[in-house]
This record gives sequence, C-alpha cells and structure tokens, in this order.
Amino acid sequence: MRLPLIVGLTGWFVISGSSVFAAPPVPETVIWQEGIEYTNPDDQHLQLNLARPKTGDGPFPAVICIHGGGFRAGKRDGYDGLCMKLAERGVVAATISYRLAPKFQFPAAVHDTKAAVRWMRANAKTYQVDPTRIGVTGGSAGGHLAQFLGVTANVPQFEGTGGNPDQSSAVTCVVNVYGPSDFTKSYGKSVDAHEVLPLWFGGNLDTKRALHIQGSPLYWVTPNAAPTLCIHGTDDKYVAHEQAVWLVDKLKAAAVEADLLTLEGAGHGFKGADAEKADKALFDYFEKKLK
Repeated sequence: MRLPLIVGLTGWFVISGSSVFAAPPVPETVIWQEGIEYTNPDDQHLQLNLARPKTGDGPFPAVICIHGGGFRAGKRDGYDGLCMKLAERGVVAATISYRLAPKFQFPAAVHDTKAAVRWMRANAKTYQVDPTRIGVTGGSAGGHLAQFLGVTANVPQFEGTGGNPDQSSAVTCVVNVYGPSDFTKSYGKSVDAHEVLPLWFGGNLDTKRALHIQGSPLYWVTPNAAPTLCIHGTDDKYVAHEQAVWLVDKLKAAAVEADLLTLEGAGHGFKGADAEKADKALFDYFEKKLK
C-alpha cells in the first residue's frame, strides 16, 4: 500500500507525522535503525529513526524529517514511511523526536532540530552521508521548524548546547508542508492558535509579542536562506495559505530560490490526489536540490 506524505491530521499544527498507522514494512533495499540517540538536553535522551540505502558506496544526500503536533504532541515514527521511501531513492533519511511544550518552550525545539543537523554531519562517515547535501522537511509545526532551520543558519542564539558544536546546522534546502511563517498573524486566522501558541511561547501575543516575532521564520529571511519549496492548501483552517505566500514572496525578494505549490481546496492534511501531488513535489524537489 502506498503511504501518503501526510496522514491522520486532525488539528492546527497538529499531528503531521502522527502515529496512527502501524509501521510500514522495511523494503529489502533499505537499512532501517530505530532509537538512535542524537542529543540529551535536560536528560531527555532524544532519538531518531534512520533509513539508508542498502547498496551503493555513497556518500548519499540526507533528509531530516520533523513531525508536527502543535509543538506539544506528535511522534517521530509518523515519518517512518517517508524515510523508507527516501532511502529507496538513494537518500539517508532520519525522523527525529524533539522536546515538546508546555514543559519545554521556545526555543527548545529549535535547539533540538539544530542538534539533529549537527549530529548528522558529525556522523556522516558512519551513515555514508554527504555533509554538504542535507535537506529538511516537516509538516505543520514540523514545517515551521524545518523552515526555521532554513533561515537561521549560523545564528548563535538558536544553536543551543545539544552537542557537536564544531559542526554547522545549515541545511541545503527545505520542503515546508503547511508550516506557519508569521505567528503575529496567526491569532484569529487559525481555529486554535489561541490555545497552541501560548503553551509554546509562555504567553499570548499581548504578553509575549517579542517571542512571537523571534519565533517566526518570516522575520529571519536573508539572502543566505536555504532554497525552499512550500506546499499548502487554500482551505487550511489551521495555518492560513497566506502564511506560505508571505514567506515565498519574502524569500524571493531576498533573491532566494523559493517555490509554492498551492493545492486548491486542500485543508490541513492532504488526502487522495492532493497527497499524491505533495509526495511527488517533495521527492522531485529533493532529487533536484540534493542529487
């Protein structure tokens, strides 16, 4: 059975990559490893699952997948199937866990995703990875975190202390699946931003406006940002389609290569033909940018 890119979405920023289906079988052409610890902030022992091609000498390009869940839920194994499909296409792919709100607020999750990229580079020889070709993707909250990686390379305040400080956390390219870009404009446009964002920022827009700005990828765009593909539906009630438009426009204004795949009538979570279009766009983009 073909696995869609995004499955089981039920809420704002929520559940892209949720564990609602049994793990797919491992293809014969793929080496699959689960539960590899990549960083240990606050004694959390964060882990990743990793798929890589069984044959070939490499080094291979890599993709890091970041699950959604409103920064407060979700599990990495929801992206197991995507990782295996990427490995079948000659990519080393990892899906990661990260610290969740409300216990761990912004920028803890950002620190963790940065640590994952640095870990991948530090272990490039072990897993046959080309450290100069590392892409990232995610859906919803994971799309935001992927995009944040793409616009904040070499920004010291977001690196954290998650290990391998001698390695760069820069990424080659981003596929952002309906991730938000400007949290200051989420309230009133998303059906539950008023519930989700205060948990991550420790307050709402009135009390923590500076953090909402600091946490928005839109405000970190520079000419050094990574090339980006945004995939977004026009009927998204949780992250408005305009969030992708703003981001792509600003990236282009900064002379950064950026594309937007708009899926007419699609909501927050793709099904059927929309999921197939999103899948194809993601695979084609990484094929173009990483190989």
